[in-house]
Amino acid sequence: MNPVERDIRGYLGVAPEDSILEHYGTKRHSGRYPWGSGENPYQRSGDFLSRVEELKKSGMKEKDILQTINDSLPEEYKMGATEFRMAQRRAIHERQQLKYDRARALSQDGLGPTEIGREMGLSESTVRSMLKSNKPDKYTRSQEIAETLRKEVDKKGMVDVSEGTNLVLGVSEGDLDDAVFILEAEHGYQRYGVGIRQPTNINQQTNITVLAKPEYDQKYAYQHQNEIQSLGEYHSEDGGETFKKLQRPSSMSSDRIYIRYGDEGGLDKDGVIEIRRGVADLNLGKSHYAQVRIMVDDSHYLKGMAVYSDDIPEGYDVAFNTNKKSGTPKMKVLKTIKDDPDNPFGAAIKANGQSTYIGEDGKEHLSPINKLKEEGDWDTMAKNLSSQFLSKQPIKLMKQQLDLTVADRKAEYEEIMQYDNPTIRKKLLMDFADTCEGNSMTLKASSFPGQATKVILPLSKIGERECYCPTYPDGTQLALVRFPHAGTFEIPLVTVNNKNLSGRRNLGAVQDAIGINAKVAERLSGADFDGDTVVAIPMSSKVNIKSTPALKDLKDFDPKTAYAVPEGNPNGVRLMKKEEKQKEMGIISNLITDMTLRGAPESDIARAVKHSMVVIDAEKHKLDYKRSERENGIQELKQKWQIRVQEDGTEKYGGASTLLSRRKQTVRVPERKGSAHIDKETGEKVYKESGRTYIDPKTGKRVQAMTEVSLISMTPDARTLSSGTVQENLYADFSNELKALANKARKEAKNTPGIKKSPDAAEKYRAEVESINAKLNAVIGNKPKERRAAIIANENIKAKVQAQGLDYKKDKKEIKKIAAVEMQRARDSVGASGSKTKITFTDREWEAVQAGAISDSKLMKILNSSKSDEIIKRAMPKASTTLSSAKLGKAQAMLANGYSYAEIAKACDVPESTIYDNLNK
Repeated sequence: MNPVERDIRGYLGVAPEDSILEHYGTKRHSGRYPWGSGENPYQRSGDFLSRVEELKKSGMKEKDILQTINDSLPEEYKMGATEFRMAQRRAIHERQQLKYDRARALSQDGLGPTEIGREMGLSESTVRSMLKSNKPDKYTRSQEIAETLRKEVDKKGMVDVSEGTNLVLGVSEGDLDDAVFILEAEHGYQRYGVGIRQPTNINQQTNITVLAKPEYDQKYAYQHQNEIQSLGEYHSEDGGETFKKLQRPSSMSSDRIYIRYGDEGGLDKDGVIEIRRGVADLNLGKSHYAQVRIMVDDSHYLKGMAVYSDDIPEGYDVAFNTNKKSGTPKMKVLKTIKDDPDNPFGAAIKANGQSTYIGEDGKEHLSPINKLKEEGDWDTMAKNLSSQFLSKQPIKLMKQQLDLTVADRKAEYEEIMQYDNPTIRKKLLMDFADTCEGNSMTLKASSFPGQATKVILPLSKIGERECYCPTYPDGTQLALVRFPHAGTFEIPLVTVNNKNLSGRRNLGAVQDAIGINAKVAERLSGADFDGDTVVAIPMSSKVNIKSTPALKDLKDFDPKTAYAVPEGNPNGVRLMKKEEKQKEMGIISNLITDMTLRGAPESDIARAVKHSMVVIDAEKHKLDYKRSERENGIQELKQKWQIRVQEDGTEKYGGASTLLSRRKQTVRVPERKGSAHIDKETGEKVYKESGRTYIDPKTGKRVQAMTEVSLISMTPDARTLSSGTVQENLYADFSNELKALANKARKEAKNTPGIKKSPDAAEKYRAEVESINAKLNAVIGNKPKERRAAIIANENIKAKVQAQGLDYKKDKKEIKKIAAVEMQRARDSVGASGSKTKITFTDREWEAVQAGAISDSKLMKILNSSKSDEIIKRAMPKASTTLSSAKLGKAQAMLANGYSYAEIAKACDVPESTIYDNLNK
């Protein structure tokens, strides 16, 4: 055995060759390596620390030193970079301890400080200090923390020791790392990573570091994630820092509810819950409207948009509008609650979506109103243009908007490059790259001027070509678009009339709603009023949205009657299952997109649209969608309009066949390990393969682990996914440009050195630095609670999925609702605080950041825990009278497309005079 291997085996507590079978497959076991021996303990070739120091003196870098040591070790004993650093730190501590022990021994032999110093080659003052303190601080501290950790792990089995847990113990990150390493190297405790699925996004995971008892290996941890505990005991600490806990919804009596049936006017307001004003337990708070769930008789519930109304019959407090016919029993109009006491509506109630009121008994009671969304929530929805809509507009308008989107991104890049602080610049460049890369895959373009998402509400006394929408001036013409979007024949054009008395009385100064006639909702592919939304786009000479008449073949077509299955299904028709709906909708939506791009006639598109209308309601209303597929000739349409030439030259019929329908396709690649690193030369992401293999239960053979990724993300040139239409090629060029811009930003970030800390600035802004550190610690201290909440939520979600017989692949929508509720409940139970997840700065604190009072690594942590929009606003250079080349290009493009100076100035976020001066030079 070579000396390095003997050294490492001894340090890690691994048995020699003759007894290795006893510990086969285990990397560490208890037993301390006795660092140093003899008269000159630190200069021998067998001394690990001296060997490292000698290699450093020879000019080697850490990576090369580690490689040299690892090259002499068997594969199972090689160290990673973190282990290597920890081994050095531990060795330094133990070397220091040996010095203390020797000084104490010489003192006990009768030598004084002067003689001891001479013997050990130390100054007299150093010896006196060593004898006085007896043990070095770091050694003592590490041992004490290790003992505390040991007790916690012995009690709980497995504990989370990731970021933020050091704050639970009140120690530094380094001290906690030392303590973990002591338990790992000297006592056989196990440390490993475990990926915890994010409850509300199952495609993402949070990686945590676990410290476990020797008998609990990584496989056990993955199989028993619910047993991974936190250091300390978390509990809810309200005090205004957390949201109010969700309670089981209270119920109202069905006697208080009036049903307005479809043939009595309910059809025109289908989904609207009208509430009598002034009723204490039915108060919407500060909102004019809200999407709600209301439990009735503890067995059923109302689902829809709640609004105040003066049109409720005497003796009732609520009027529910439905499309069902008169005579339908009241309780059949309502929905039956789910078999889940924690979530009887199968929907996620928003934070603070429940409220209380003071009853006639003078006591506080829970209101039966449970809000999913309320006024203002729709205003925050993403503002962009999907390819599903824009690709069906005139090519000139589509090209104009794609070009402006690229110009937007280029201007944003140049603006970021003007930021003085290099660390902030790096942070924003990486965020920018992620945005560009995301757009290159989703193919989403920037929004039109004034575009907004609005929830639709019914008005009975308003024209079919009008709308009530106070956020737009009277006379503004709006194009309304609803998704999924089949074509221009589904786009109604309406003119804003804010003088409408019905709108002013029933809706008032609404923020993110639009009042429309029921006939307009019909045009919007049969939208109803239970929370459906539209994208409102102001029309102008520059933004002329194409709207065509409704398809003639769709006139009077009602899928609910044309393809209804008789009660009891006497003919044994195959009904759509809940899990099949999303897949079927994807298939027909792709077909409509491909047909539109390839110029299919109106008659063919009408057949596909009819079938899509059947599919969207097939599961809910028990429609015969297979008959619809046959009668509308869907297979024939696929063969006619979905033709794709394979790489081998053969033609394939059916399935996504254009870039716009193929963008969601995935491909399988070898499983990846860890995060991507950035290539310094190209800026491209480079992934390391895990190399993991497993036994395929179907074949019994060992296979390589694979993972699914987006097809377009793996395609260097998006044009190779195009079938050759003009629209596809425009989008392919758009995708390629954004992908190149993302790589450019990442390359710049990778090659940008961080800010250098200024000692003078650190002293000048000491108070501000301490304040920022306190805010950072609050964010980091919340992370263990968030991780614990995720573990709790995952266990509860798993139990409910199993109890309800749901499938993670087929019932994604239902499981997503469960996950949202369980994550909020878990956060409540451990006291995780949403208000502590982001850092905001005072003006003086930002001065400290810009002055270099904080180191690069610490500042990057702070920025990653801050609000990006605040960073951008604060980092933006002072106003300039000149435009960057990218912004100038954007301004010129907008001017060429007919935009006014005022509109261009608003889009470029500069004064109108600056635009005028730069465009008229």
